[in-house]
Amino acid sequence: MLHHRRTRLAVTAFLAGIALMASACGNASGTADSTAEASSTSSSSADAHGRVAVSYEGGISVLDGATLEVVKSFDSEEFTRLNAAGDGRHVFVTTTAGFQLLDMAEPKLTDLVFDATAPGHVVRHAGNTVLFDDGTGTATIVKSEDLATVNGSLPQTRTYTADAAHHGVSIVLEDGTLLTTLGDKSSRPGAVALEAHEDHWHSVAQSKECPGIHGEGAAADEAVVFGCEDGALLYHHGKFEKFTAPDTYGRMGNAFVSETSPIVVGDYKNDPDAEGYLLNSVALIDTEKHSYNVVELPDTVNYTFRDVARGPGDLAYILSTNGSIHVLDPKDGKIVDEFPVIKAWEGPTDWQDAHPAIMVNGDTAYITEPAAHTVHSVDLTTGKITVSKKMDVVPNEIAVTVGAH
Repeated sequence: MLHHRRTRLAVTAFLAGIALMASACGNASGTADSTAEASSTSSSSADAHGRVAVSYEGGISVLDGATLEVVKSFDSEEFTRLNAAGDGRHVFVTTTAGFQLLDMAEPKLTDLVFDATAPGHVVRHAGNTVLFDDGTGTATIVKSEDLATVNGSLPQTRTYTADAAHHGVSIVLEDGTLLTTLGDKSSRPGAVALEAHEDHWHSVAQSKECPGIHGEGAAADEAVVFGCEDGALLYHHGKFEKFTAPDTYGRMGNAFVSETSPIVVGDYKNDPDAEGYLLNSVALIDTEKHSYNVVELPDTVNYTFRDVARGPGDLAYILSTNGSIHVLDPKDGKIVDEFPVIKAWEGPTDWQDAHPAIMVNGDTAYITEPAAHTVHSVDLTTGKITVSKKMDVVPNEIAVTVGAH
């Protein structure tokens, strides 16, 4: 029987954990949805290559990060999303029941599930992992280190529930501040910063200048950026600041960040009626200089939300439809290198459709090539493919853990 958990603890319990949260180590962020993390796991057998989880229709496979050999496969639902849990050992599998824990060390698809009626974003930062339930507007906060030692039952959690259910996202900062989106089923206008008091949550800052708010990313010095349909929203040093896109409609839906770089790379779309999911521009947000610029990429560089990651040198690595990784310098938006990896591909009809994706762990990029049923690892310092492995299934989503075994 699946073990489920949704615990609403008193705000006093949240306050008791603030000191620990403030001193906890965060992950080295790669992208909004997919992060190769520098984990604080205590596993004595930590491996720099970690392990790779790959979802496919009806199942999930765990691969060895060095050889890409299948360690074990599990049956699951027709479509699942994968997110590293933040503890260096587990991956959250998004199912109709909620957020299910996949133990990459055993490996084992556990029966431990954090309940959610419509599980959405998973955010790892400052030693906390936050799960957002779009169906209830509830953000469930768990200490990442507690996930590493689960043994038959889920750890204690803290929760905050928004005034209305919406497709949202939340992040906990080092000082315990909870940043979370505002919205309901018809609109999402912005975000709010909350502090925990003895019997309530207190709003310390709020902005409703971010229509269609979606995604988040924490850059250097905990400068947090959310995407808007007309630009981006920054929260830094206790205040919100709006960046306005150069186009009337200039949607940024995902923030690709490095916690050692002040510059956020955002996906960018300026035509609300454009068909498909391919994009050809990026937004560059310098959180130190408070600047927002849109860079149109070369015609050969077209990508989706799965195809951007931050990596060595705080550069951005964009997997394009021409089959190459294009290396972008966020400081000026210029393409500085190109690594051919896979065959040319076309954009998906639906966002859930299997199409190439990139995930970065240290100097290694893991690339899925659904058309060839193959997963590749690429050394980003040389651009060379180190391993290619053909699978018996069509790879879809991908997640990486460090020190999984």
